[in-house]
Amino acid sequence: MSKNANESANFEENMKKLGTIVAELEKGDVPLEKAVELYGEGVKLSAVCKKQLDEARIVITEEK
Repeated sequence: MSKNANESANFEENMKKLGTIVAELEKGDVPLEKAVELYGEGVKLSAVCKKQLDEARIVITEEK
């Protein structure tokens, strides 16, 4: 797993990292190799965030 896609980081930290990656990619001045790397990190972070949300949903549902 990439250094940015950190399952031990909290959801907010991962979302902040994802936002930074998106902002950098949106600038459009990133070399292709770096853009591909950032995109890959973003995909991994997105998956981690989804997993964290799914786990939170399960906890909330079980507490009802």
